[in-house]
Amino acid sequence: MTDTQEIEKPGSNFSQVLDAAAKLPGVRISRAAYLRTALKRHCTEEQIERAIADTPAAAGIPLKVITEVANTSIAYETSKVTGLSALAGIPGGFAMIGTVPADLAQYMGHLLRVAQKLAYIYSWPDLFVDAGEEIDEATESMLILFIGVMFGVQIAQGGVAKVANMIAANVAKKLPQKALTKGIIYPIVKKVAGHLGKSMTKQLFANGVAKAIPYIGAVFSGGLTLGTFFPMSKRLQKHLASLELTKPGHRAEEDEIIDAELVN
Repeated sequence: MTDTQEIEKPGSNFSQVLDAAAKLPGVRISRAAYLRTALKRHCTEEQIERAIADTPAAAGIPLKVITEVANTSIAYETSKVTGLSALAGIPGGFAMIGTVPADLAQYMGHLLRVAQKLAYIYSWPDLFVDAGEEIDEATESMLILFIGVMFGVQIAQGGVAKVANMIAANVAKKLPQKALTKGIIYPIVKKVAGHLGKSMTKQLFANGVAKAIPYIGAVFSGGLTLGTFFPMSKRLQKHLASLELTKPGHRAEEDEIIDAELVN
């Protein structure tokens, strides 16, 4: 087996798990609904509408508020995944998973939920523009990078930073499709997916989660979840907060504009 094949197969396996999790009821977060709910206690209606139409950064929402909202979202999702899974309790929810183990898809679903919330409060564009069942390639690639950051994959941080710079420099309201699917970010995505396909399923799930949840509706181990889910969520939060994209009032300057061919 060639090196490429070794990377592709684990990467493909991870993508299968991610795609299955993204199809679970309740996993996809409405950006507009989330921002409206998360910000209503902290901001004026005008600020909220500006945050939805543009970004929280463009609306001038203080970093203190952004951090508080992010912490609240992490605490909420950690609480959900620590107790009885709401996703597992929905009748027929796992019927669409196919060959992906239910516990694996369930845990990944919670990771995707918190990743979306953190992305939206830290001024990323809508990840699920298409309401169809299948996620598009650019969204899948971006989610792989976010999950990679959560698992401490170093190159994933670089990939997320590059995409953030593209969005900020071009004042874009959508993901850079070309860069994420066949451009300069795509090789990073493949490496991250390959790494996750090898390490995550072998280490985290083989050693704990899969055995802790032998049937649908089982309760997650609180200690296991707090030892993995919470710190991984905080890792993504810290990285997103460090990016220029999230700075209040951020606007791209002329010298920040990059070659449009790289992002369209």
